[in-house]
Amino acid sequence: MLNRREEILAVTAPNPFARFPDGRPRVPDDLLRRMEAVTTEEAWAVLRKHGYHHQFEGGWLNVHPERVLVGRAVTAQFVPMRPDLDAAVRAWGEERGCVGGQNSWVIDTLVEDDVVVVDLFGKVKDGTFAGDNLGTAIANRTKRGMVIHGGIRDLARLQRIPDCALFVRGVDPTAIAEVTLCGLNCPVRIGAATVLPGDIVLGTCTGIVFIPPHLVQEVVESSELTRLQDEWGQMRLREGRYLPGQVDGNWTAEMHADFQAWQESRRAGEELP
Repeated sequence: MLNRREEILAVTAPNPFARFPDGRPRVPDDLLRRMEAVTTEEAWAVLRKHGYHHQFEGGWLNVHPERVLVGRAVTAQFVPMRPDLDAAVRAWGEERGCVGGQNSWVIDTLVEDDVVVVDLFGKVKDGTFAGDNLGTAIANRTKRGMVIHGGIRDLARLQRIPDCALFVRGVDPTAIAEVTLCGLNCPVRIGAATVLPGDIVLGTCTGIVFIPPHLVQEVVESSELTRLQDEWGQMRLREGRYLPGQVDGNWTAEMHADFQAWQESRRAGEELP
C-alpha cells in the first residue's frame, strides 16, 4: 500500500481531527506542544485503559536521550528485495517522478512536525535508512526526527544535526541495499508495537509510545491533571499535612475538597493556606 488515500482513511477512521491531502490525520499543533511534557508512563496508562496493549517499544539506540521526540507518524515498510516486487515498485516511482533510492521517496513526503517511522525489519548491515545527507533532509523538513527499526550510517555527523532526535536499532558503515519499499503510510510493526499513519510519536529516554489520534487529547489532559495532583500532593507532604499513603492514591473527601480549592486559588493567582 503506497500512500493510497482511501486506505489511509479506512484504517484511521476514528480520527477526530483534520487531515492532510493524502488522508493522514493531522493532530493540532497545540496538542503536539502539550504532548512534549507527557511521560511515557502517563501515555501508556491511558492507552492501556482503552485496550491498546501494543503501542510501546523500548530497547532503542537513542542518540539524544536528553531530547523528547513528538510528531505525526509517516510510516514506511521495507521487505527483503524480491525482483518482481521491486520492479513494480520502481515503476510506481517512475510514474510519479520519484528521484533517488526508495528511502529518499519516503523523505520527500515529509512536512514539518512529521516523524518518519520505518520498519526495516531490524536490519542494520545494509539496512541503513539514512546517513548525514538524508538525515539533514529529514531534520530540515520535519524539525523532529526519525524512528528506524533498522540502521543508520554516518553517526558522527548525524548526531551533530540540531532538531533531530534519532531512535534506531544500530549503526553500520554500509549503505542501504537489497530491500524494497512495499508500504508508505500503511500500518507497520515496530518491534512489539503497531503504528498507523498519523499516530503521535512520543519518544523519551524510556522508549517510544505510538498514540492514536483519537486518544491524544485524553493523554495530554490526563498528564496535565497528574502533574497538578503531584505538585499539590508533594507540597502537602512537605507541610506534613497528609500521610504518604494518602497522597499516593488514598484520598479522603477532605483531600479532594482541598485539591479543588487549591486548583481554584492557583487559577486566580492567590495563596491558599
